This record gives sequence, C-alpha cells and structure tokens, in this order.
Amino acid sequence: MNVEIDFDKMQGLTPAIVQDADNNDVLMVGFMNQEAWARTRETGYVTFYSRSRNTLWTKGETSGNKLRVLSAMTDCDRDTLLLRVNVEGAGVVCHEGTRSCFTKEIDLKPAVDSAETRR
Repeated sequence: MNVEIDFDKMQGLTPAIVQDADNNDVLMVGFMNQEAWARTRETGYVTFYSRSRNTLWTKGETSGNKLRVLSAMTDCDRDTLLLRVNVEGAGVVCHEGTRSCFTKEIDLKPAVDSAETRR
C-alpha cells in the first residue's frame, strides 16, 4: 500500500521517530521535509532536515553510526513517521555519546499545592 505523508500540517515538516528494530528502544526524533523523506527512501538510510541549519543531513554521515531503515509507518493522521532501523557503526546514536537521545529522566511527582497542604 502506498501511503503519502501529509507534510502540510507542520509547515512542510513531519516528526520522524527512530526506533531500534531489534529491541524497540526509541533512539531519537528528528524532522523530515519531503526532500529528506525522498532521500531516506532512495538511500535506505535516515536523512533528516535540520531546522537550525536549514539543510538535509544523513544521520551518521560523519560518525559512521548510520541508521539503516528496515520499515516505515505513519500514524492515522499521516503526519508523523515511525522508522524502525538497524544501527550501524559503534551503535552510538546521540551526539552526547549515548545509544539513545532519551536519557534525561524527568521527575513526575506532582508539585504539592499549598492549598492542598492546608486541608
């Protein structure tokens, strides 16, 4: 089935979630425009659009830690991609030297409201 991505909702961009196909870890999230998506499909390697540099970049082109796409899916609104990949190279995906970009845990304990404590 040929499904088209809706790039119009976010001014020409769509989030692309990168997931390790072996263990389902979420490795990173980037953005793609139509050109980055086309290059990803042509080469088989994840290519993003850099919003800060206004250019395309293929993950791992300098580090060697490339992301080979095994499958791609979109959500029900067709405005987000899920890319299941194999990580090539040393297996480091984040620019901070970790396998995943998701390493900063957030404390979810609710803040205590002062009115709550007076009851």
